[in-house]
Amino acid sequence: MGRLGAHVSAAGGVAKACERGAAIGCDALQVFVKNANAWRAKPLAESAIEAFRSARAVTPGPSVPAPLQVIAHASYLINLASAVPETAERSRDALVDELQRCDVLGIDALVVHPGAHVGQGEDKGLDAIARSLDEVFSRLPGGGVTLLLENTAGQGTVLGADLAHHGRLLAMLAEPARVGVCLDTCHAFAAGHDLRTANGYEALLSGADESFGLERVMAWHLNDSRHPLGSRKDRHANVGDGEIGLDGLARLIDDARFERLPMILETPLGDDEQGHARDLAKLRNLA
Repeated sequence: MGRLGAHVSAAGGVAKACERGAAIGCDALQVFVKNANAWRAKPLAESAIEAFRSARAVTPGPSVPAPLQVIAHASYLINLASAVPETAERSRDALVDELQRCDVLGIDALVVHPGAHVGQGEDKGLDAIARSLDEVFSRLPGGGVTLLLENTAGQGTVLGADLAHHGRLLAMLAEPARVGVCLDTCHAFAAGHDLRTANGYEALLSGADESFGLERVMAWHLNDSRHPLGSRKDRHANVGDGEIGLDGLARLIDDARFERLPMILETPLGDDEQGHARDLAKLRNLA
C-alpha cells in the first residue's frame, strides 16, 4: 500500500500540519507553504521553520516511523504558460518563492499545475512554460527541491491533461532532472482514462511511461471524481462516492510500484471536517 495521507491545513503555523495529519492517520502530508490565493506572503520566521522541522522529525504515521513524508502544493494563481508578461513574471517570482520556502522547511517536492495557454495554443503555451521553468531554475542554482508537474482534467485551455505535454516539457528543459510528475486520479479520469478497469489503469501507466517514464512519478493525488469519464471537469469526490469508485482506487494503492510514494487525498472535508479521516479509513479497510 502507498503512503496514504491528505492535504492538511497549515493555519496557525506550518508545524501544526504535522499534528493535524497525525490526528487523522496520515503516513504522508501535503501542505501549502503560503496562502494559495495570494501572490505574496511574509518571509517564514526562523521560529516557524524550526518548529516545523522539529514537529516533522518526531511525528510518525500509523504505518511508518517519523519523520512523515511531506510535499507541498503551489499557489493556484501561478500560470507559467501565460502570454501576459506581468502574469508570467509574477508566476515565476511566486514559484521561486515557494521553492525557497520548501527548501528552508526541508520539504522535498512542490506540486504545480503546468498552466493555461489562454488562447495562444498548446505549442506556444508549452514553450512559455519551459522558458519560465528554465528561468526559475536559473535563479535557484543547485536547488534541492523537486518540482512536480501535475496532470490536469483539461478544462478550458489548461495544459497537462495529455500526458504527452509533460514529456514535451521535459524534453525542452535545460535541467529536466529537477522535475518529476504528480498524477491525480480525478484529473486522469476526467481527461478520459478509465481507472475503473484494469485495462484503463494500465493504459494510463503505459501512457505515462511512454511520455516521460514511470520513474518520474513521485506522488499521487488520490481523489474520486464527481463527474463522468472524459468530462474535463476538475471536481473531487470522497473516495467511493464518485464515478471512479473504491475498486478503481484500490488498484492504485495496492500497486507495489508506488508503495513508497505519497498518495495524498484532496477530497471534500464535509461539514464536520472529517472527510479525510473517513476516506483514509475506507482505503485502509481495502487492504
